[in-house]
Amino acid sequence: MQTDPKDEKTRFESLTRNNVEFLLNRYNRVNRWVIADMTRRSAYHHPDKTALIFQDREMTYTELEAACNQTANALLDLGVKKYDRVAILAHNTLHHVLTWLGCCKAGAVYLAVNYLLRGPDIQYCINHSESTVFIVEDSLYELVKDVLAEMPTVKTLIWSNQGAGQNPPDEKFLEFDNWYQKYPDTEPDAILRIEDPCQMTYTSGTESRPKGVIINHQALLSQYMGCIFDGGYESADININALPIYHCAQRDVFLNPIFYIGGTNILMGPDIGQILKNVEKYRATMLFAPPTVWIGILRHPEFDSHDLSSLKKLYYGASIMPVEVLRELLERLPGTKIYNYYGQTELAPYHTILKAEDAWDKLGSAGRAGLNMETRLEADNGEIVHAPGRPGEICGKGPHAMMMYFKDMEKTDDVMRGGWFHSGDLGVLDEDGYITVVDRKKDMVKTGGENVASREVEEAVYTDSRVEEVAVIGVPHPKWVEAVAAVVVPRQGESISEEEILEICRQKLAPFKVPKKIIFVDQLPKTPTGKLLKRGMRETYKNAFGAD
Repeated sequence: MQTDPKDEKTRFESLTRNNVEFLLNRYNRVNRWVIADMTRRSAYHHPDKTALIFQDREMTYTELEAACNQTANALLDLGVKKYDRVAILAHNTLHHVLTWLGCCKAGAVYLAVNYLLRGPDIQYCINHSESTVFIVEDSLYELVKDVLAEMPTVKTLIWSNQGAGQNPPDEKFLEFDNWYQKYPDTEPDAILRIEDPCQMTYTSGTESRPKGVIINHQALLSQYMGCIFDGGYESADININALPIYHCAQRDVFLNPIFYIGGTNILMGPDIGQILKNVEKYRATMLFAPPTVWIGILRHPEFDSHDLSSLKKLYYGASIMPVEVLRELLERLPGTKIYNYYGQTELAPYHTILKAEDAWDKLGSAGRAGLNMETRLEADNGEIVHAPGRPGEICGKGPHAMMMYFKDMEKTDDVMRGGWFHSGDLGVLDEDGYITVVDRKKDMVKTGGENVASREVEEAVYTDSRVEEVAVIGVPHPKWVEAVAAVVVPRQGESISEEEILEICRQKLAPFKVPKKIIFVDQLPKTPTGKLLKRGMRETYKNAFGAD
């Protein structure tokens, strides 16, 4: 006798309704898949392997897992509840890693604060996020000492002495090592699910006031899988983390996926000379840097004095790599594979990747959508752009996408309209479906009624080997309303004139694209991850033509 499907549905609904807590708790303990499980599984597979190197300390996966569990239990004993925000202001330190992974194990939401911000801006992030715990590195205390009393939601202050090695300034602070090390190293009995939020990141604010991006376990884990597959990561890899791990690019595209597969992470600061030394010392196999840092590496006087032959995989992202610089990088580090990641904080963060096998054929491209992602271009009217060479806004869809902007559902709905994240970046497709990022929509210079993509002008200027860096911006102009200006850093020891740069541009660009002004500087303002702060440059040079 055949069973009526309606009866089966009724019995199943009754079963799950009556046993929902039992089933969820059993799943949580037996079958769950969250970031809290990542280091435990790596400790199972690679118990005695070096997981992390920080200063003169090396930790195996067994030791790292134990310390993360201690940190989680310490947070729970403070009264931290599920979804509570735990903020940290710190450089790349062991305490920072323990805070991140401890939050994941405790069910809290980790918030790393940009240490280039100043007191009022840091205060904004803490108060807007309603963080209950604030961990402060000693060397960064001066940034917040005058605003700590104005953070009403913070119940506990914790002092990290891994920057300057200083003791807490007063009794308000718990000292990190003394605080967490007295707790058991057993995994906390926390109910964690893949859809739970676990991370909060404030956007860099290069174009507007920072927004709090909420990411869940699923977004990060699917992103880690994509990085491992698309980026060619292996458990034998030794990865240098020199860019700030408070930023999702270094943390979530490199540090955490390497933990996931049982590789070794070296944690350090952004000093280029030390990067070169550590590549040689630890025989590092992979290194990520934004274009501005790669330029600094290529120009460093010690570049040729270190054995960099262990490097097998080079990665860049955060901003567009000038083609001339990319060619030089490939020529001076022969035999390496090079990858370009492109994405946004809201996509956890990588969206597309140009893989090593396409690096020469698709120079300058951002590649195609990652393993778990889809991508498309949209015109201003929402029309999907299919034609090669026609600009459109780059949009992404997939499990990497954020949950929301905290406390701002209106902006969340706007950028996620139609189920696609709208990046604000302009791109074009080629005949093979590879995307090239043209510019930020807000960075497009509109001069005399004509749109000029700053990247095109930058590429022209970069063809002169005497130029180390250039940023093209739009500034007010009495005749053209907005004029193209190039802010140029000459290569050390080289001399180049404004007229020489203009002549190069005249040879390569349409007349309306040629800069009306060349501004020479010693360095370009950037975020710690190498993004050019063009909004600040536009403000700095707004009177370059005498405009009000």
